[in-house]
Amino acid sequence: MNPIIPGFAPDPSAVRVGDTYFLVNSSFHIFPGLPIYASRDLVSWKHIGNAINTQSQLSLALTHTKLNLEEGGNFMCAAGGLYAPTIRHHAGRFYVICTNVIHTGEQEGTHQNFIVSTADIWGSQWSDPVFFDFDGIDTSVLWDDDGRSYMHGSAAPGPMTTIKLFEIDLATGKKLSDEKTIWRGTGGIWPEGPHIYKKDDGWYYLFISEGGTFEDHMITVARSKSVWGPYEANPHNPILTARGTDEYVQHTGHSDIFQDSQGNWWVVCLGVRKDRSKRYVMGRETFLTSMEWPAGSWPRVNQVKIGLPSDLTTTSPGTVSSLSTNPDVDWCYIRDADLTMHKIVENGREIVLTAAEYDLSQARPESRVTFVGKRQRQLEGHSQVAVQNVSPGTQVNAGLCVYKDEHRFARIYVEYETSAIVLEFVNKAKSIDKSKKIAVNLKDAAATWFRIEYLESHYRFSYRLEEDSSWVDFGDLDTLELTGHDFVGPIVGIFAFTKPMNGRTDIKFEMLEID
Repeated sequence: MNPIIPGFAPDPSAVRVGDTYFLVNSSFHIFPGLPIYASRDLVSWKHIGNAINTQSQLSLALTHTKLNLEEGGNFMCAAGGLYAPTIRHHAGRFYVICTNVIHTGEQEGTHQNFIVSTADIWGSQWSDPVFFDFDGIDTSVLWDDDGRSYMHGSAAPGPMTTIKLFEIDLATGKKLSDEKTIWRGTGGIWPEGPHIYKKDDGWYYLFISEGGTFEDHMITVARSKSVWGPYEANPHNPILTARGTDEYVQHTGHSDIFQDSQGNWWVVCLGVRKDRSKRYVMGRETFLTSMEWPAGSWPRVNQVKIGLPSDLTTTSPGTVSSLSTNPDVDWCYIRDADLTMHKIVENGREIVLTAAEYDLSQARPESRVTFVGKRQRQLEGHSQVAVQNVSPGTQVNAGLCVYKDEHRFARIYVEYETSAIVLEFVNKAKSIDKSKKIAVNLKDAAATWFRIEYLESHYRFSYRLEEDSSWVDFGDLDTLELTGHDFVGPIVGIFAFTKPMNGRTDIKFEMLEID
């Protein structure tokens, strides 16, 4: 079923190599960055690694989330970090091209564009970044028939960005030509996400997204007989959009296209599952749809549906609701976390966190938050964990949370200083800051159990002090309160926070389950 990559999985790019499809998503402020997925049937996907998997490759310290005021008085949460990667394969090597958006102040971020590559994508042995000069985001590459490589991207400033192209040496990042504006789109804001494809008939087709990544998102296309243009717009643009429709899958855009071994054309794009109350708590996810592209004609993309396209002829051995994963590749940390303060055994059967003096709401460059979790993959499911109790009076908070960024999270935890269970909801973009507390007797309890149940409409938080006792409901959160204009999706995880500076305490978590 769609989405093929559920949860926090925006800005997909995909490529087929032999009988296997590979896909990458944006990851913004989360480490490891740029998750890589593989599939042989376009239905069942496996998370096989991350293109940014060592902290020595680059820093995510300056990737805090800005609250940008929109028309109407609402705030858009603009995370920094790793934006809109492209994955390609050439001459036996995989390449991922990406932008690290660094926030250094209140103005638009600095754009740190780079290339990482590997000859062994299954072994996840990715190179250090090769940086190149480009003031913009959403970079992509095309190798032409003569072997030359052409970088293209969405050039700042916005919102009326332009699509620029230049020749590049991928090994060094050196520009081999000046930048040239090749298209400005059809008039929608934020022309971005460009990919150029050359067909056998000699036409270069340029696919982009316009309208911003929310309600007005759309895919448009233009073509030229020269890679440098001029590019002629498709008279039937946009070729994909959900705006103005009652489709359940909304905000569709930011696509990449490829062919299967039978020559059929496919599109991956982002979208959100949006209910009638405008909830889309899972954020931007990766969807698949089919495309017709008759020779010498413009492409036609079919509307994105929850059901997979009927012309998907491959046989599915399973469903993506149980997205399989190589061990340990899907753990998520916040920015430049101190990994020595996170010890994980048996993929989460036991985790020891050293409580840090930085809480989830902090995002300064020095803020090494102690948190580890996984992307929420199921719209309906649950997560739970047992926290081994420490001495009452210890100035430590530890528990289970749903996290999006430093401005938005919901959590249930033990406040050992007061021997209390605390439930807290924070969304600074919507001026939400709510909490409740109940005193409990921890003296005879070896552990405190926490559970979060999730439905499309709400999260339910509960606790218990004995493993075999009944769960005590402690509160619900309407998922609309964590829904809004943003780039990221929910991560469910555990955290430990200590109030005194250098008051390090180890907290043991056991039997962590995350759907």
